[in-house]
Amino acid sequence: MRLSTFAFAALLALPFAAAAQTAPAYDAELAKSLGADERGMRQYVLVILKTGPNKMADGEARKAMFAGHFANMGKLAGEKKLVLAGPLDGKEGRRGIFVFNTPDIETAQTWVATDPVIINGEMVAEYHKFYGSAALMMVNEVHGKIEKK
Repeated sequence: MRLSTFAFAALLALPFAAAAQTAPAYDAELAKSLGADERGMRQYVLVILKTGPNKMADGEARKAMFAGHFANMGKLAGEKKLVLAGPLDGKEGRRGIFVFNTPDIETAQTWVATDPVIINGEMVAEYHKFYGSAALMMVNEVHGKIEKK
């Protein structure tokens, strides 16, 4: 017996309909704790780190500067100021990004000013207001659970 096209299409759609019904329910408490608006979004500051005017020569001082850079990122992340960070491909001098837990560029500037790569002029920072998912606030917590130490 052949299935009609309609019946066949209905059978194919069942898994998708079931998946739609099992979508997680809205969690008002979680949304509030992450600072989410009605869209589940919030304001951040995005910082693009670019090559600066003072490239430090390879050696112990450069290693120490980058060790300080990573330690500073860890400190800011631990204080829940730094939400996300990572390197870029270096195109057009763009070397990395920070996403900060503030809508205020001036506040982000004070946090970036503590970084040894900025202090030494190895990199300079470009600041942008960024509107993104409030779930980014959970990145550091989740990352800690998946990072092999």
